[in-house]
Amino acid sequence: MSGFQTINDLIQKKDDTKAGASAPAVQVDQPAEQKKFEKKMQEVGVKEREVETQRFAQEIQVPHINLEKFPISQFALRQMTEGEARETATVCFFATQDEVRVGSIDPTTDEAKAVLAAIQEKNGGAHGEMYTISEQSFNHVIDLYKTLPTVQAISKDVAVSEEDLAKVQADVTNFDSFQELLNKKSTTDLVTFVMGAGLKLKASDVHIEAEEEKIAVRFRMDGMLHDAAVLPRELYKKLVSRIKLLSSLKINISDKPQDGRFTVKLPDGDVDVRVSTIPTVYGESIVMRLLVQHQKTLTLDSLGIRGRAYEMLIREIQRPNGMIITTGPTGSGKTTTLYAAMHLLNKADVKIITLEDPVEYKMEGINQSQIDKSHDYTFAKGLRSMMRQDPDIAMVGEIRDLETAEIAIQAALTGHLMLSTIHTNDAFGAIPRFLSIGVKAFLLAPALNCVIGQRLVRKLCESCKVATVPSPELQQRITEVLAEMPEQEKKEVEAREITFYTAPGCGTCNNIGYAGRLGIYEIFVISKEVEEAILAGNVAEYQIRKIATEHGTVTMVQDGLLKAMDGLTSAEEVFRVTE
Repeated sequence: MSGFQTINDLIQKKDDTKAGASAPAVQVDQPAEQKKFEKKMQEVGVKEREVETQRFAQEIQVPHINLEKFPISQFALRQMTEGEARETATVCFFATQDEVRVGSIDPTTDEAKAVLAAIQEKNGGAHGEMYTISEQSFNHVIDLYKTLPTVQAISKDVAVSEEDLAKVQADVTNFDSFQELLNKKSTTDLVTFVMGAGLKLKASDVHIEAEEEKIAVRFRMDGMLHDAAVLPRELYKKLVSRIKLLSSLKINISDKPQDGRFTVKLPDGDVDVRVSTIPTVYGESIVMRLLVQHQKTLTLDSLGIRGRAYEMLIREIQRPNGMIITTGPTGSGKTTTLYAAMHLLNKADVKIITLEDPVEYKMEGINQSQIDKSHDYTFAKGLRSMMRQDPDIAMVGEIRDLETAEIAIQAALTGHLMLSTIHTNDAFGAIPRFLSIGVKAFLLAPALNCVIGQRLVRKLCESCKVATVPSPELQQRITEVLAEMPEQEKKEVEAREITFYTAPGCGTCNNIGYAGRLGIYEIFVISKEVEEAILAGNVAEYQIRKIATEHGTVTMVQDGLLKAMDGLTSAEEVFRVTE
């Protein structure tokens, strides 16, 4: 039997005895006197209960305290919830950074002791004391919880509940169903459901564009923009204000570009949303980029790198030092390729540090640092500091100036494996680009391991993919490209039945004909012949291309056509992104 039960039983028994003995002697005729008498008897009962609690406290040797007139701060009350207090019959009535005091109806229980230990730990190991309190004191403290003001956590994140997400996933299957869903929602819900639909349809960017009579909502899917929905013009100001509030932008400024961010909280992980606004004729245009943090890390082979190119790249990645550079326009998947390489290299015995702007995906086991130009934390300064951290492998988001390039090359020459990107049209333009920003040829030649040129092409929808015969003009272009392939790949093509494919569109792919993307690549290793060309000054793009292709490099367009023959994409799509 617990102390709580013991106290109640003792008090109840004594009350019953008293009531039985004294009831016949009480004769009260007036209501006022009756109430006064009952109040007096109640006070006597309370005092006796407190006395019984004091006796119980002496028995268990835990000091007693009466909390009915004890000043209890909000800070002390917030050390535990009302539910926790009721469940354990224990309250916290005093708390500072140095000391906490807890009162319990029965201090001998494990629950009461656990409460004291938890509150001590919460306050950095503060000194703690346990007290015995009566049921009356306990109820008094419980009543004080009603006086606590409700403090709501301030968060600019969009919390998408499992119910909201399930609603979007169930109702949104294409653009038409998305439009129907938006027509039923309030302005506050719009942002949540636009984000949810964008994630469901696997959009990389959400565009909200003000027009004269409407608001256009567009999704970038697989690199292409599509009209997703239309909203009434009268919702424009409320919608823009809501997005600006979430992304910490200035609501009253509409004539200047602004950049911000917020996070969509999902049950299975967060999605970072990068927000950009610019003024237009009919209002501000808003673009929100969706960066899914919980998506599965891609591997090099799943990206579309295969054959001899894959073998060469793996060999260069596993070298202990040197530079591996990816090239291509914005949105061509350069950073994703570097993440896949780091995933392969990420082991317990190596230290990997990245310098990114911004950090798009968080990877466990890798030290990721984000550039902050507002605080003069640039690629060059960050890279210089990074080298003091003794990394085995370093990744720099982009080389765009001489200072960054020189530090990266010096790191590659002094025992580090350096991964980075540079903006050129293809892999063969990387060397002229380095030299044009001032890098010395005698340093670049030994530092560079290999260069990867890449583009992203859309994959044909598997639900509506069919074989097709290219038009005469397209067939001629295909023939010219395949004729220039390295001998090994050319023999493989000649030995197979060549078939190309197309997709007319269906409900699965929103009548687009494509769903998903994969990379097409050109990977050339810096051979002895390429080094000699760099040192000799023969670094025009066509000269580098000629040397690379003569030594077996498959170009992007050739790699794309090989994948088109496998039914992964169409020949039209390959020529669209490469020419």
